Amino acid sequence: MLTIGCHLSSSKGFENMGMDALKIDANTFQFFTRNPRGSKAKDIDKEDVKAFLKLAKQNNFGRILAHAPYTLNACSADEKNRNFAIEIMSDDLNRMEYVPNNLYNFHPGSHVKQGVEIGINYIVEALNTILKPEQTTTVLLETMSGKGTEVGRNFEELAEILRRVDLKEHMGVCLDTCHVYDAGYDIVSNLDGVLEEFDKIIGIEKLRAIHLNDSKNPFESHKDRHETIGEGFIGIEAISRIINHPSLRELPFFIETPNELEGHAKEIELLRTMYQNF
Repeated sequence: MLTIGCHLSSSKGFENMGMDALKIDANTFQFFTRNPRGSKAKDIDKEDVKAFLKLAKQNNFGRILAHAPYTLNACSADEKNRNFAIEIMSDDLNRMEYVPNNLYNFHPGSHVKQGVEIGINYIVEALNTILKPEQTTTVLLETMSGKGTEVGRNFEELAEILRRVDLKEHMGVCLDTCHVYDAGYDIVSNLDGVLEEFDKIIGIEKLRAIHLNDSKNPFESHKDRHETIGEGFIGIEAISRIINHPSLRELPFFIETPNELEGHAKEIELLRTMYQNF
């Protein structure tokens, strides 16, 4: 069964996100843990969470994906910014325990001319601070497009972070199709080769989720501009191969394209027609 959803607004709570997902024939969704440009998070409504968990169980939802705010930079050159990232991510993971056994994704950050090694040191330090043995949430490093001084522009950088994190069992990777294509991984012409490289360097078992996005820019552009499914440089044929690939087809897919709910409904309908049920 295809587990597919899109990014939804969390402003009205978990149950509302679940209901919005059902309206567009989705069986999972992604959401920001708080304002993506700020630090304020809404108080947890336990009755809302209870209603969502019931709805999710009744409708066979897959694991949902919480996304950390874009503003966080765990490898900033500024100690205050690094501490702020640790504070917010720690709070996010505590809040995620209200909806246990799900996923939490974040951008590794930008080293801001300090160098990749220093950036990785800070990211590992942050993760070793926030991860707890008792948590049920899996934290995902997102693959990045390589713009500016981003960390995570290649599989080697992600593997180094994972290698040095103490509680490895709580870690994984979210592969963004737009990002890896823009970074120089040819998922259009050589999907098998890219996944073989991922497996060799990181381990395919660490791949826990897919951000399913087309790209506004050509291969190896390092731009990170998402496009509607089938309308970008990745294209519908490659996206069909991605959702049906034996190593990927059982993972949850999350759409982050420039669309409103109605547009996402059409994308999901298209993807479901392409998905091969064996």
